[in-house]
Amino acid sequence: MTVESILFYLLGSVAVGTALGMILQRNPVMSALLLVANFFCIAGLYLTLQQQFLAVIQIVVYTGAIMVLVIFVIMLLNLGDEERLAERLTISKSLGLALVVGFLAELVYIIMFKNPASEFAQLHPDAARLGTVEGIGSALFGKFLFPFEATSVLLLVAVVGAVILAKKRV
Repeated sequence: MTVESILFYLLGSVAVGTALGMILQRNPVMSALLLVANFFCIAGLYLTLQQQFLAVIQIVVYTGAIMVLVIFVIMLLNLGDEERLAERLTISKSLGLALVVGFLAELVYIIMFKNPASEFAQLHPDAARLGTVEGIGSALFGKFLFPFEATSVLLLVAVVGAVILAKKRV
């Protein structure tokens, strides 16, 4: 095994563990902190795939900005003081449990009876260059310049429309 594959399996298992911990956690603040740890593991997985730009964006956008808002809303709502409600097994929960068991059975089948390492495609020869800011910038402002500018104009129109709709009538 190479160092990259060991790191991949380590980060993948920690990401799955933090995701399960986030779902099973009763405390919303701890659940949000486990989600932050999951975002860092996903950024590490991006780095193992030679995608430096996506790793940085994952940390800056999701961990830095969105999770600050989520934790702010959790603190604002003060969700930690609620009583635990008695939970019953409903149809939707039993359907979800059946789907999870089926998914885990598929994973066990793939791991036991297939050799996934032989079916993985090799990385593109230019993967180290494509994942950089320079590679993404040249594609964004070269081949995809018109869609990028059209999207920015649409976002500007949406912001102006939101301001006009939200403005108080005097």
